Formats: sequence, structure tokens, C-alpha cells
Amino acid sequence: MVRSRALLAAGAGLVLSLAFEPVAVAWLMPLAVAGFALTTHGPWSLRQSLRRGFVVGVCFGAAFYLTHIFWMRAVGIPAWLALSALETLFYGFAGALSAIVQRHRLWPVWFASAWTAMEVWRSGWPLGGMPWGRLAFGVVDTPVADALPYAGAVGVSFLLALLGALLAWLVRGPVAGEGGRRAAALCLAGLVAVLAVPALAPWTVTADRELTVAAVQGDVPGNGDDILYDYRQVTQNTVDATVDLARRVEAGDAPPPDLVVWPENSTAVDPFDDGETNAGIRAASSAIGVPILVGAIVDGQDQQVLNQGIVWDPETGAGDRYTKWHPVPFGEYIPLRSVFTKYNFFDRLREVGRDMLSGTRREPLDVDGVPVADAICFDIAYDDGLTAQLRNGAQLLVVQSSQATFIHTDQTDQQFAITRLRALETGRWVAVATTNGVSGLIAPDGHVLATADKRTRAVMVERLGLTSRLTPATRIGPWTGRLAAGLTGLGVLLVLLPYRRGRQQDGGRGAPPVRELEPSRRGGA
Repeated sequence: MVRSRALLAAGAGLVLSLAFEPVAVAWLMPLAVAGFALTTHGPWSLRQSLRRGFVVGVCFGAAFYLTHIFWMRAVGIPAWLALSALETLFYGFAGALSAIVQRHRLWPVWFASAWTAMEVWRSGWPLGGMPWGRLAFGVVDTPVADALPYAGAVGVSFLLALLGALLAWLVRGPVAGEGGRRAAALCLAGLVAVLAVPALAPWTVTADRELTVAAVQGDVPGNGDDILYDYRQVTQNTVDATVDLARRVEAGDAPPPDLVVWPENSTAVDPFDDGETNAGIRAASSAIGVPILVGAIVDGQDQQVLNQGIVWDPETGAGDRYTKWHPVPFGEYIPLRSVFTKYNFFDRLREVGRDMLSGTRREPLDVDGVPVADAICFDIAYDDGLTAQLRNGAQLLVVQSSQATFIHTDQTDQQFAITRLRALETGRWVAVATTNGVSGLIAPDGHVLATADKRTRAVMVERLGLTSRLTPATRIGPWTGRLAAGLTGLGVLLVLLPYRRGRQQDGGRGAPPVRELEPSRRGGA
């Protein structure tokens, strides 16, 4: 019984992976979530529910996450397996919660809350968390995307999880006294109607003014997947592309930019200590004559480094800096370094010679009087840094990324889809500069205004709007996730309290302890 459920759950996990890039068949998402709900429900005792729900959830999570982040093998097979195993545990916990809350007549709400709370939890913990695979990250090219400015990524994940739960209710029929398939169909139709409202009244953005932005993709020498293979040539490529843009501007072949965005790791050595790198930046800045947002590795103290976006003015030099909020564990720093570098199995970790420090800046960068929110690579998948900068007045969003490690994988397309989602969610124009793909300029409706082919040198120049208007999603911020956690706790209590009371009453009459909680009889209390 459990074995067949585990196999079905694994199949549902594989189906969920198809909802994201590179396949991106988003309508499979609620079907996969429905499969998760169906396989984690059972007429088991409470203790059995926890154990079996966890096992089935783990099977779902392993099939999904091992497939979804298959690109992590570019870092190393051990890293791929270890990260997938860690994230799989969260789906196990969600499976246990699902098995419990489905004993209550309002279980679709508690289920959707538990799923959402799980996504928020694993997106921030442990070691900074891993947001990849959140349901909302797969909806950018669907009608559901119109809900993003209103509900945010967390709220959209809740709605999609609720949609999957209602589908499961419709398929399975009544349990826990919540009504039959007709009631399920009515609830399902009501949710679809709710999801249609943002599409009928989409969030509109009007620019207060415009800025001409150039995003530079310099390309990476060699095979393209090693930023350190010839890091000086990476910098030189970026400098040359900027100087070439200056020539085209002078010749009248390109509009003069107000801001030039370089990618993360456009300099892999400290531009303040390395004379050659510093001279290259100054040459490019002088040629183009406008601020450049340089992506640089800057030396810190005690063999530590900072991953920074530095506003480099052609006259005054380096100005405001943003430091990456979310360095990647085992990629940019090694937790418990003495432990993990001790064994040969983790030999490649020794290549990370210095640990990267996390940034804390909450204010946008000042780029010639324009407040600009910066996100460096994986930062774009996290909610906190973006929300902080936007609430403090950011009018434009830029993303600096070095995805060379993953250039031969699907990670680059997944991250660009997340970036487009952020444009929709925040109501901002977005400029994305990467070392060799995927770079682009994006409108607040998620439409890609310009992009460059992978593994090419290119410069994209577009007029992007500036706005200070905050979307409802940005105003709500983290409260959607907190509400989901609270509703999850409430759903669990509504099941456990009657269960405990029933055990006490039966025990007081001298009867043996209650081992089975019949959902149809007790779950509605």
C-alpha cells in the first residue's frame, strides 16, 4: 500500500519538474500537487500518518528536486545529491503535515498553507535556504502571472497549492465531512474565478520618467563554464564591449546610455588593489562617460571576500556599493570548512579558497540621483533583499549574474524565468547583465524587451521606465508567508486537539487507547 503510494508520489514529483524550465508546461503544476495530496492521505492512525506521510513526501521530493536541479551536477555530483537530499526532507515534512490536516473538513486550506509554509521555510533555512522550485516560479507565461503584483510569489504558490488540493478533493470525493464532488467543483470554480480577476484587471505601471540602460554581456573564454579560466580576459571582454558601445554612440549608431550594467564577476580580483583591472574600469568609464555598475570581487579581512556591485562614476570613481545578500554555500563559502575539506570525497570544495561574506544593505544604490535596487545572481530568487530596497524607494531593478558555471545547463533559463517573475511581482523594469547568458532587459509585465544569445559578446540598450509605485505584493512583504505558517499551525491544532481529547475520554472509561482517528467522524471537530 505504502509502496504503491510512494511510486505514485515519485511520478507526481517528476510531473512537477516538467512545469519548470526547460519544459515549462505550467498547467501540470496543480496536477502534480493534487497527486501529492492524494498519495499522502490515508485512513491511518495518527502515528502512522506522520510516518507514512513523511515517507511518501520524501519520494515526491526526491523525484522532483533531483530532476529540477540536475544542473547542480556542474558544481559536482556530491553537491547535487547533498542539496537535493536536504531539500527532499522538506517535502517529507510537508507530506506528514498533509496526512494530518486532511483529517479536517477545511483541509484544502490547511494543505495549501502547509505547502506554502514549507516553501518559505526551505527558502531561508538552513545555510540561507534554497528557493528553487517554488510553485510561483513556473507561472511567468501563464494567466496566473497577473496575480503576482497583488499576491506576490508566496501568495501565488498558496493559490496554486489550493488549486491542486481542490483537484484532489474532486478526484477523491468527500472525506472529513467536507462535502461531495459537487462542493469540490463549486470551490474549484470559485478559485478559478478569483484567479481570473487579476487577468481582467491587471496591475498597470506608468513610468514617472525613463532611463537609457545598457546591459553588457562580455562572454567567457574557453569552454565558457569557468570564470577563472582566464579571468583577466573576462574583464577585458567587458571593457572592450563598453568601449565599443561608446564608439557606436559617438557615431550615432546607438543611443547614449545613462547607466551601464556589468555582470557579476566582471572583475574576479579586487579592482582597488589590482592595477590592471582598475585601469580597465577607468578606461571604460571614461569612454562611455556615464556611471557603470561594476560586478567585482573585493578583498575583505581574514581571507574573506565580498561580492559587490559598485557604482563607478567617470569623474569621481567608485561610489555606492551593494554586497550580495545570499552567497551560495559550498560554492562561495564553505560552512564547517575544517570538516568538509578534510575528506577526499569533497576535494573540489578546496577550490573555494576564501569564504564570501553576506551583505546587509537595505537601501537602493544611488546612481546619479536614481535609486536602483541591485540583486546579485541567486539574490533574485530570495524575497528579502529586493523587498527592502523597493520599500526604501528603488525605482529600477538590476540583476548582475555570473552563470558561467551553469552555462551548459538549464539553470540559466530557470533563473531568467525567476527574474521575469520579479519584474511582474515588483512592477519594475529590470536590466539583467550576465557574463555569458542569459542577459536581457525586461518590462514590468514580464515581456522581454531585448536579450542576447548565450556565449556571445553583446550589449543591449533600451529605454527603461522608472517608478516609485509599490505593488500590493511589495507592501505585504513577508506577511503572506507568516500567515501561511499561522494557518498551518491552526489546521494542525484543529486536528490534534479533538484527537487528544478523544484519547483522554476513552482512557478515562478504561478502554484501550484510541489508535485510529476516523477522518469522517472526528476530523470535522
